[in-house]
Amino acid sequence: MSTTTTTSDAHVIRTLRGMPASDGAGVKLTRVIGTPQLDMLDPFLMLDEFGTDRAEDYLAGFPDHPHRGFETVTYMLDGRMRHRDNHGNEGLLVPGSVQWMTAGRGLVHSEMPEQQEGRMRGFQLWVNLPASEKMGAPRYQEFAPDRIPVARPQAGVEVKVIAGVVDGTRGPIEQPATDPVYLDVSLAPQAAWEYLLPEGHNAFAYVFEGAATVGEGDDARALDTHALGVLGGGERFVVRAGGAGARLIVVAGRPLHEPVARYGPFVMNTREQVMQAFVDFQEGRF
Repeated sequence: MSTTTTTSDAHVIRTLRGMPASDGAGVKLTRVIGTPQLDMLDPFLMLDEFGTDRAEDYLAGFPDHPHRGFETVTYMLDGRMRHRDNHGNEGLLVPGSVQWMTAGRGLVHSEMPEQQEGRMRGFQLWVNLPASEKMGAPRYQEFAPDRIPVARPQAGVEVKVIAGVVDGTRGPIEQPATDPVYLDVSLAPQAAWEYLLPEGHNAFAYVFEGAATVGEGDDARALDTHALGVLGGGERFVVRAGGAGARLIVVAGRPLHEPVARYGPFVMNTREQVMQAFVDFQEGRF
């Protein structure tokens, strides 16, 4: 007796656009997740896109600020950002590099531009941690562009694999708690690509260059530049670029299904834990 497993198609269950925001010392950005229209997509707490040629939009940077209870993922497309923390860690994020920072029980961190002019562009994603890991030791997974493998599953398709696996090519990021997928997908004009998302993960696709269609037939939905599509319904993700090609990030993670209490840079499970985070920070215990 044999059993046959069928894979359902993922489709866009909602589309939305980001909202203008500022963070740090006044850096202008677009907040896509973490707004009234999409507060979070478990385990993803926030997605910011920053992209400007105007130095005054980013020069003030992100001076010292605390984090506890979650992870920040910075993916640089253009520009250079210097990061430092109060544990003595320091590094330079260059175009194409990725920093996956697990704040755990707490650190104080700064991210400051290393350039006075030119284009600064990239993403910062916040990923929740399960209760069992919120007070763990902080750590970094940081990779230069040449450490991010590239899969070319077919003609006209190029995928930078930050986390997850594409055609046997595995990204360098490891996080068993949420088992994330983070892909930077470039599609030539009219090129199509099919990918199997992990079962049970929450997922989204965000187009940041060109335009694409997600899904097939009656379920097909168009995403133009700076549009996010929340995915649902299945694991088989199909995307096709428009006439000018497309570039998008495809991100997925295992939901934690835990209560979330958040205030600014602290993301815990209860209000009392958030209050304790303020006390610990003020008393220098980060």
